[in-house]
Parts: sequence; structure tokens; C-alpha cells
Amino acid sequence: MSLGVAEDDSGTDIHLPADIDWEMLDKSKFFFLGAALFSGVSGTLYPTVVLKTRQQVLVKDTPCYKMAVSILQRDGLRGFYRGFGTSLMGTIPARALYMGALEMTKSNVGCATLKMGFSDGKAAAIANGVAGVSAAMAAQLVWTPIDVISQRLMVQGGISGFKYNGGIDAFKKIVHMDGIRGLYRGFGISILTYAPSNAVWWASYSMAHRAIWDGIGCHLKKDGNGNNGNGFRPDCKAVVAVQGVSAVMASGVSALVTMPLDTIKTRLQVLDGEGKASVGQTIGKLMKEGGLSACYRGLGPRWVSMSMSATTMITTYEYLKKLSTKNQDSYGSLQ
Repeated sequence: MSLGVAEDDSGTDIHLPADIDWEMLDKSKFFFLGAALFSGVSGTLYPTVVLKTRQQVLVKDTPCYKMAVSILQRDGLRGFYRGFGTSLMGTIPARALYMGALEMTKSNVGCATLKMGFSDGKAAAIANGVAGVSAAMAAQLVWTPIDVISQRLMVQGGISGFKYNGGIDAFKKIVHMDGIRGLYRGFGISILTYAPSNAVWWASYSMAHRAIWDGIGCHLKKDGNGNNGNGFRPDCKAVVAVQGVSAVMASGVSALVTMPLDTIKTRLQVLDGEGKASVGQTIGKLMKEGGLSACYRGLGPRWVSMSMSATTMITTYEYLKKLSTKNQDSYGSLQ
């Protein structure tokens, strides 16, 4: 499925770099480089995940900056990286599953929807949404146990009753107390959180990306630019800028839609794990603590984290796909 040209009836054709499909990728290079690039991204953004998680499990709402100062005073910079080693171990296989499922589904569904007669814009939105669901479900098979362990490590030391000496110790204690089921605590709610979150994000990103380029086309038309018969070919900086803005917009929509589910999931995996609380009981506790607003604790850090992660992810991801194409010369000719 090619999305190389963004077009508007009243605007100028925007000739974008050709979309790179699953069949065009060198798979070994794609997964190897992806593991390295996204490990660096995860390390950079991990402190915002720690802040979001701690805010979600507190009974009383605490401003983000106060939480950050408290962590810094008590634990220093190390406090912002509790559980990072465990998280990184899970990031590599989870990302591999995510990227593989995402690209295969997007390619297949995109071709199928175009054959069914959908327009390029609708086909792209549907393909991206379905691919997001597929990728999230595949990744959660690995990520849920890692998420449970890393989140327990993030909040230990006063917020919860748990105390662990690293990821391996947390793994042993969780399995001893709850069995393998303990590692998959919140798996169902994780699927219910991340599947729609990914679907909303990828579909919103696709629509925002196309809408921005269509808007640029209309602007160029009014200004009399880009109408030399060949359309407009944006440079690399413009492409990356539009990707970043689209990612931030998609993250805002996704965060607002799925924040309550994310809060419930975190509570189940961390704070309510010892008491074997159900989803209904967890929701009841949140309602008593602060009503619907309690479900949106940590929205600020989550939005920032998602926006930063998504912007970095999508630009890194597109760069990764470019590096991983089987024929670099062939790809370069499509720029």
C-alpha cells in the first residue's frame, strides 16, 4: 500500500517518500537495529513512566513536580530508573513482536481494503488501526510479566507494601506468592487498554498525518507555490516535523480515551495485587478516592510520555525502515 502522495481536491499534490512495506524489509537488520534504537528511546523516556505509575497508585493526588522532587531527594537519579533493567529485558522481544505484527498486518490489511474500494485515506486509517490492535496483543504476551515486575520495582519503598531486591527477586516472590498467574495479573485489562490505545493512536496518526499534508497543499495552492506541474516535494526536516506533530496529536486522543483503563490496570498489577482485588473492586476504590478524576491521575505525565515516546518512536521507526530496506539504491530513487 503506497501513501507516497497526499492529495487534496483544492490543493497541491504533496510527493512524500514512498511507504516501505513489510516485503521490502531486511528482517534481520530490521529487528537488530530496532532493538538497539528502541532500547535507547526507552531509557530516555523511562523517568516519565515512573512518575505516571507512582501517581496512579497514590491514594491522594500529588502534583507531578512534587513527586519528582520527592523521588530525587529520597533516591537520587536512581529513583527514576527503578525496574529499568527488567523493563529493558522485556522491551527487546516485545518490540520485535510488536514491529513484526504491526508491519505484516498493516501491509495485508492495507492491500485488502484498497481492493475493497476504500480510498487511500480510509484504507490507511483502517489498516493502521487494525495493525495497532494486532501489534498490541502480540507484544502483551511478553510485556505483561515484565510490566508487573518493573512497576512493582518502581513503587516500592513507601507507596506499596512490596520490597524487592531487583527484578529476579521480584520474579521469584511473585511466582511464589501467586504462581505464574501473578505475572499475568492484569493481562485482560492490559489487552483492553493497549489494543484500543494502539488502534486509536495509529488510526489518529494516519488521519492527522494526511490532514496536515492536505492543509499544507491548500496553503501552497493559495500562495501560488508548488504548482509547477510537478507538485511539491518536502525535504527531510519537513517530513519529520509533520510526523512529530501528527504523533503528538494522536497521543493526546489516545491518552484521553484510554487513561481510566490504564489506571485500573496499574492498580491491579501493583497496589491491589496482594489483596487479589477484582476489576470491579479496583474501580470502586478509585471512585471512593476521587470519582472519575481519580482515574485520570497521572494523565499529564502519561500524555507527555506518550507524546515524547510516539514522536521519537515514529521518526525512529521510519528511519529504521529506511535503514532496513533490502535495496537502499532502489529506495533512494523513490525519495
